[in-house]
Amino acid sequence: MSMFQKKIGIDLGTTTVLVYVPKRGIIINEPSVVAVSTVDGKVLAVGKEAKDMLGRTPDTIVARRPLKDGVIADYRTTEAMLRYFINKATGGVRLIRPEVMVAVPGGITSTERRAVIDATLAAGAKAAYIIKEPIVAAIGANIPIGSPSGHMIIDIGGGTSEMAVIALGGIVASESVRIGGVRLDSAIQDHVRRVHGLAIGERTAEQIKIQIGSAMYLEDKMTMEVKGRDLATGLPKIITITSDDVTEAIVNELQGIVDTVKEVLQKTPPELSADVMDKGIIMSGGSSQLRNIDKLIAEATGVPTYIADDTQLCVARGTGIALENLEAYKRSIFTS
Repeated sequence: MSMFQKKIGIDLGTTTVLVYVPKRGIIINEPSVVAVSTVDGKVLAVGKEAKDMLGRTPDTIVARRPLKDGVIADYRTTEAMLRYFINKATGGVRLIRPEVMVAVPGGITSTERRAVIDATLAAGAKAAYIIKEPIVAAIGANIPIGSPSGHMIIDIGGGTSEMAVIALGGIVASESVRIGGVRLDSAIQDHVRRVHGLAIGERTAEQIKIQIGSAMYLEDKMTMEVKGRDLATGLPKIITITSDDVTEAIVNELQGIVDTVKEVLQKTPPELSADVMDKGIIMSGGSSQLRNIDKLIAEATGVPTYIADDTQLCVARGTGIALENLEAYKRSIFTS
C-alpha cells in the first residue's frame, strides 16, 4: 500500500486555507469560511462557495470563519472544514488516511496546538504534525534555515503577523502579534463609517485595501468608488475614497506590526543582528502584498526589506517541503 501513502501540507489560515500535496504542489487555495444551517447545524458550503455568502445570508444560514487570530475559535466547524479540504485533496478515497502537517502561529499555546492536532485527526488524518509558521514561511521563501547565519522573516497573514529570526533550523527570537489582513479590513470599515458616514461590508473593505491600499501616503493618490449604506438616510449610496483614507485608516494596526518587528530585533543576539543587516528582512504572507509595507518596515528599522515571491504561497509551500523531508526538519516539528 506504500504507493498510496498520502501526505498533505495545510496552511490553515484565518482567511485562507491552502493545501499542498508533494509532487503536485498547491492544489487548493480557498477562503476559510464555512456556511452552516442554523436550523440543524449542518455544513452547507465550505471555501469559495461559503465566502460568497458572507454578509448576505438569510436568517437560516450563517457564514463564519472558524479561525480567529490564527487559532481555532470554533472547534466543530474547523473539523468540518478540515474534513472537506482533506477529502478534496485525497480525491475522496476514504481508505487512504493521509499524514497531515499543519502550519500554526508561532505564538500559539499548547492547548491551542492540541486543538489543531485533535481536529486534524478527527477530520480523517492518520497522523498530524504541527510546525510553526515562521519556520515554514522561511522554508517556502527559499531561506536556508539550516545555515548558521541568521535570517529574519515576517509573515503577515489574515489573523496574525509572525516574525522570527531563524538560525540553525530553529527560532532564535520571535514574536507573534494578532494583527493581520482581517484587522486591516475592519480598520478600513470603521474609518469609512466614522469619516464618511457609510456602512460597508467586510468584503468591500478588503477590496478597498487591495485596490487602493498603501502602507505609506502615495504621491499619486489612487481613488475608488465605494458602495454602502448611508448611515444618515439608511439608503444605498456611492462615495469616492482615496488611498490616503486607507493609509490613515490602518496606521495604528501597521504601527503595531512595526513595534513588534523592533521588539524581535532588540531580542536578537548581536552576531545574528549583523547577519540580518546583511541579508535584509524577508516578508511573506498575503498581506505583505499591501503597497509599500516593505518600505515602511525598512524605514522604521533601518534594515533592507524584501518581499518573497508568491508571498501568499510561502507557508503552504514550506509546509509541503518540510513534510517531504521530515527527517531533515524534525527539530522544528511537533508530532501528535
